[in-house]
Amino acid sequence: MTAREDTPGLSDEKRLLRRRLLDARSARSDDERAASTRALAGHVLDLARDMRGPVCCYLPIGPEPGATGSGATTVPDALLAAGHEVYAPIVPAEPGPLDWTRYDGPDGLVEGKLGVREPGGPRLGTAAVADAGLVLVPALAVDRRGARIGRGGGYYDRTLPAVPASTPLAVLLHDDELIDHVPADDHDVRVGRVVLPTDGVVAVRNNG
Repeated sequence: MTAREDTPGLSDEKRLLRRRLLDARSARSDDERAASTRALAGHVLDLARDMRGPVCCYLPIGPEPGATGSGATTVPDALLAAGHEVYAPIVPAEPGPLDWTRYDGPDGLVEGKLGVREPGGPRLGTAAVADAGLVLVPALAVDRRGARIGRGGGYYDRTLPAVPASTPLAVLLHDDELIDHVPADDHDVRVGRVVLPTDGVVAVRNNG
């Protein structure tokens, strides 16, 4: 078994949970998503207020928490408006750690290699994540141990080991996506915080 393979049987458990979580996100109304994004943006700004360094933040789209909708401003755009420097991830052509570039707003986005819009500015390199004061990590759910489940690409699990232990790792979630158990293997990097629309920033046990 290689470092990127799951323990036998774990892949099926992850796949079933991932499908259920994606279906639940798709069923949310535009108004629900917008209200969630407005609340999350406020909590993230509180979390980032006294932190030094850029915020590494993915650009949420569609039903992801923090995406736009019904007049809501995305979380990365709220960070920009508050004066924070924002680094956005660039997915590499081959499996590996994420590259990073500065995010200056939606007008600077171009079509990326995987069909997802991304900033078109100069690449900062994979090591840029180590300079962040806060890293916002995408996930479909997190449990009370800090185990997270994403979409299965593994890019963040290859990226987050470069983040200093003192740098907060946080996940934006809908209220019902902090769950009792997420199937996780040794190579699945855990997080220390989740941000929920209702409860705000919640510490979770970080075992990795």
